[in-house]
Amino acid sequence: MSPHPLDCPAWNALNGRQASYAVPLGRAVRFASEAALFAAAEDHSDASLADLTAVMRQAGAGVMIERAAPPPLVGLNVEKSGECVQMVAERLVSPTPPRPIEPAVRLTDADAPQMLALATLTEPGPFFPQTHRLGEFWGVKDADGRLVAMAGERMRLDGHTEVSGVCTHPDHRGHGHGAMLTWLVASRILERGETPFLHSYTSNTGAVALYEALGFRPRALMTATFLRAV
Repeated sequence: MSPHPLDCPAWNALNGRQASYAVPLGRAVRFASEAALFAAAEDHSDASLADLTAVMRQAGAGVMIERAAPPPLVGLNVEKSGECVQMVAERLVSPTPPRPIEPAVRLTDADAPQMLALATLTEPGPFFPQTHRLGEFWGVKDADGRLVAMAGERMRLDGHTEVSGVCTHPDHRGHGHGAMLTWLVASRILERGETPFLHSYTSNTGAVALYEALGFRPRALMTATFLRAV
């Protein structure tokens, strides 16, 4: 049986719809460092793992998110590793958002500094100066124009787009911004005829419950491995 494309989303994204962000090396590939840290190899053969090690050492670090954790890679230390649940939404529970979407605005390059600052503060996952260009991002701003919540798209492969970067400033939590923005991003993916997917640490039970309430269902357990060059 052929592996599911979401079993190794970075490989399939960088060898498909997001090839313009790919930095390839032999049988391995990584995202351009200004956009994302994800890297992947064609398989776990010695040749592929050697290329994977080399392409991550070029960047100084890398993240793998796959069904199985990678074997030890010479020259790379595991900074941290955690179990994630990969969730998909074939449909949303409700055709209407959990709260009005009127506050949501499409974010642009002009918002990039605020997006990076919000992601740095809240740590929804690795976020870099060009991450916002990987797909659509939507946000909520306060009366002074400050970005207080956002969500968007990250890895995109045939038939699937990842919902990512979901975060809210600590001073503005409890208003449903995260649920509304996740619904908005996922609904727009579904309108394009694609399936939204996302990753959440299994320990983050609050986030998993929120996504399930919107219509996301667990597809697979994944391992997120953060590696850094020695």
